Amino acid sequence: MILRLSSGKVYHIYNRGINRQKIFFEDRNYDFFLQRFRRYVLGHIGLLTYCLMPNHFHLLVRVNEFEFKEDVLLTGVEKAFKNFFISYSKSINQAYNRTGALLQYKFKRKEVNDEDYLSWLIYYIHANPVKSGFTKSLEDWRYSSYNEILCNKSKLVQSQEVLDWFGGEEEFIDFHQRNLANESNRKAEEDFDWG
Repeated sequence: MILRLSSGKVYHIYNRGINRQKIFFEDRNYDFFLQRFRRYVLGHIGLLTYCLMPNHFHLLVRVNEFEFKEDVLLTGVEKAFKNFFISYSKSINQAYNRTGALLQYKFKRKEVNDEDYLSWLIYYIHANPVKSGFTKSLEDWRYSSYNEILCNKSKLVQSQEVLDWFGGEEEFIDFHQRNLANESNRKAEEDFDWG
């Protein structure tokens, strides 16, 4: 059974290309994805964090308050996500002369209701490009909310809310750097040949 998106709750939403294939083929696709996101979904949610990778994406969202009706197949926010994904997929298919599905059929969603997990998830989403080897630092990946949150002028991301969650800009940076260093140290220990 698919988890319904409920009013006022926070969710990690993610999806990837069918057969793990690319969903972003060039830089302009990332920008177009965010443009479509603004158009279809932003009125229904508050975006806390995002990261777009060549073959998948992560969104951390808070669903806006709405009146839930039991007999409705899709809530307004679920319908908005569906229309967003269809619009993006159709546009990519047309632009690249391709046919068929671009994204896996249903997008994944996980409710976030633990404070420690929320902090870690914000870091995890931002660290994706570093851990996948696409960049050496969080600041270098153009297609995540990390820099947007730090400049605190985003019209897309709830930057101030995220900074306040960590207790300010310095704490936000420190949390990310500390976790990245811990994971790096753990990886180095695992790779070390003790024999």
